[in-house]
Amino acid sequence: MGSRVSDRIAAIAPSATLAVDAKAKALKAAGEPVIGFGAGEPDFATPDHIVAAAAAACADVKNHRYTPAGGLPELKEAIVDKTARDSGYAIDAGQVLVTNGGKHAVANACATLLDPGDEVLLPAPYWTTYPEPIRRAGAVPVELPTDEGTGFRVTVDQLEKARTPKTKALVFVSPSNPTGAVYPRDEVEEIGRWAVEHGIWVITDEIYEHLTYGDSEFHSMPTLVPELADRCIVLNGVAKTYAMTGWRVGWMIAPPDITKAATNLQSHETSNVANVCQRAAIAALTGGLDDVARFRESFDRRRQNMYEALNAIDGVTCLDPQGAFYAFPSFKAVLQRKVAGHEVRTTLELADLILEEAKVAIVPGEAFAAPGYARLSFALGDDDLGEGIQRIADLLAR
Repeated sequence: MGSRVSDRIAAIAPSATLAVDAKAKALKAAGEPVIGFGAGEPDFATPDHIVAAAAAACADVKNHRYTPAGGLPELKEAIVDKTARDSGYAIDAGQVLVTNGGKHAVANACATLLDPGDEVLLPAPYWTTYPEPIRRAGAVPVELPTDEGTGFRVTVDQLEKARTPKTKALVFVSPSNPTGAVYPRDEVEEIGRWAVEHGIWVITDEIYEHLTYGDSEFHSMPTLVPELADRCIVLNGVAKTYAMTGWRVGWMIAPPDITKAATNLQSHETSNVANVCQRAAIAALTGGLDDVARFRESFDRRRQNMYEALNAIDGVTCLDPQGAFYAFPSFKAVLQRKVAGHEVRTTLELADLILEEAKVAIVPGEAFAAPGYARLSFALGDDDLGEGIQRIADLLAR
């Protein structure tokens, strides 16, 4: 007798980042003093004015009913205005689909754009979710490894060598989860012009657009390369910028025919995003960026502390994170020796040992197609951050 689960769904790998977070929370619930560097979410509360808007929306009966599957018209207009403000990218409401979080935007984009046999260029390290909706569409993710030598940024030479007649799209992410890399303006423009030249779609994830540090700046590819707009899908949402991960509001911006088709798909799969959450998102997008600046200031301080603390550990090296809220250190030298009397040959084994012995949760690089590395979020309190890194340092010194 065959599996009770379809082959298509059985082939989906679980989210490694959520798995690490769940294991850490389970240990914490059992009374263990676990410090978690695994979760990709801000530790701040959603700003008060956004919560107040949601509370008011709960009492308004119009939010108790179905609304358009593709999103409230008011939210679509807010996204149009926000995109012009933050990216300099002029769009209209007919290009916007409001989704149940950023992951849903990724899934909708892949389902709408890709056919079986299409190839999608996927620079690695990559967020653990990207390959799954690509494969579910019957397409093939083509991994392009990067490392410290290029600042974890893919080059046009790499892209060109990987291009085949089957290449349909490129997934482009800056600032990057998991590495914290931010592409300079000239590289964003060069990659965009390469995509235009070869008729390749770009799926660009801009969810961390407001979280850049030092001299690093976010640049939206279709703004720099306007000719790309007809073959570009922009993914975004309120989760990271406004500390709203649990509210589940994302969106995709695409040419009107793609948006129309994706909206049709969503109308059958989920229909509209919860109206109260959409009203909260309107408040977020129209309420200014003061809270965002406050969040970024805290992240920047933590970034510098984590960068210095990690590089002070024997055998650990880490590039300075330029964006998002992750450090992506190399543990390759650590894997060449015993750790606390244990043989560890992979960062998967090392992460398990650190969780068991030091009660610290990190995400092994294997989750991002980057063995030998690990992702540590600095979206947690300063005291926990310092204590967690110290515990890792003490364990690796044993």
